[in-house]
Order: sequence, then structure tokens, then C-alpha cells
Amino acid sequence: MDLINKGLIPLDKSWMIRLGVLDILSGDKQIVEFLEKQEELNGDLKALLNAAKSWNTNEIDVGESGTLYRFLRFASWKLGLKKKFILHGTLEKRKICDDPEIVNWPLKKLLELDNGTSQWASAAVLLGNEEKVENAPYKLKVTYEAKKYWDLMRESNLPWEARYDETILKQAENFLKLLETGKLNFKAEQAEDYCFSRAFNLISKEEGERRWKSLRGHESDRIEEMENSLE
Repeated sequence: MDLINKGLIPLDKSWMIRLGVLDILSGDKQIVEFLEKQEELNGDLKALLNAAKSWNTNEIDVGESGTLYRFLRFASWKLGLKKKFILHGTLEKRKICDDPEIVNWPLKKLLELDNGTSQWASAAVLLGNEEKVENAPYKLKVTYEAKKYWDLMRESNLPWEARYDETILKQAENFLKLLETGKLNFKAEQAEDYCFSRAFNLISKEEGERRWKSLRGHESDRIEEMENSLE
């Protein structure tokens, strides 16, 4: 909590985007009110704020956020809204599924798209798909949790609470322990742990690519960029 209270840990953008998309689709304004009060937002959360404000128009600017784009694109297809999306940066060049028929696919099939990202499956869950996937990817588990939490808050007529980035917090805590003790006992549990783990040689390039194929499909190719950084 000390790191969070000092403003050293950012908002959990994955969690906030999921709650924000649920707000957008329900017409709730909490996400806009919350984000407008923040002194600083990263690019993805700025895109979320802009999308929330413009959802009732025909053109939605999703910035460079693949997560936001897939979620809202899926919603547009599912709801028959025919929205046009404005993409920026590397998002314009990334190979992303463009088949509206996927709204009818089961979650396991959605998990095979776009280098195995869980974002299409997460979009389906946010739009009401109640399937449960055994051994679900980390971010799909986050989506299940976010949907359940958002539904509970709305049923209770209560506002949701923001969440700070537990992944970065865990990495920060481990780095501080390393500085204090000279020892690092960190285990990569999900794709967003890869860069930290690779930096300290706790995981190989080959293992990262084997475990998380989606690492090659972000704003940058996480696998290659880490090797370039280490060089």
C-alpha cells in the first residue's frame, strides 16, 4: 500500500478497460467521471476515456489499444451497431481478425485467434457469454472476475472501485527485495511477467515464446524487443 499511496503504481489498465467497456455498453457514466479526475493517464486509458465519450457517435478512436479495439469491435458486431474504428500507431499494421462471424464462436475457438490472445474470448464474456473455460488464460480469468464484480456492484446500486496494477506492484516489490538482499525469487505467471523475468535471466526467449505466443502481437514484438534491449 505504501507504493500505491505514493503514486508509484499505476492503475490496472486491464481491469479498468473491462469495467469501462461494461459501463460503455450499459450507458453508465462512472468510467468517464472517474478517468476525468485522474491527474495522469497512460495511452490505453486515455483511449478508453475518449471511446466512452464518443460511443454514441459513428466513429470511435481506440488509440493504439488492441484490447479496447477488440472489445468494442466485438460489441459492435454483436449488437449490429456498424461502428467505424480509428486506429493509431502499430495497431494499424497488426494482423487482427476481421470476421464478424466470430461473435457466434465458442470461447475455446476464440482463444485460437490472433496469436492466441484471450481478448476476443474476453470480449465475448463481457457481452454475456457464460461459458467457463478450464485452465483459462490469466487475462480471461481477470475478465470473469471483472464481469462478476461489475454485475454485483450494479445489482447493489454501488459504484465500482478502481484497482491498481498488481503485476507491476509484484515486480516492484521483488526489485526492492533484490536491492536489499541481492536475491531475486520471482516466478513468471503470465505474459506480462515476461519482460521483467527476461531482464533478470529468469526465463529464456524460447520459453517465453512457447508459453505466450501473444507476446509477438502487442504494440511491439515483446520477444524481439527484449532481446534488442538486452543487447
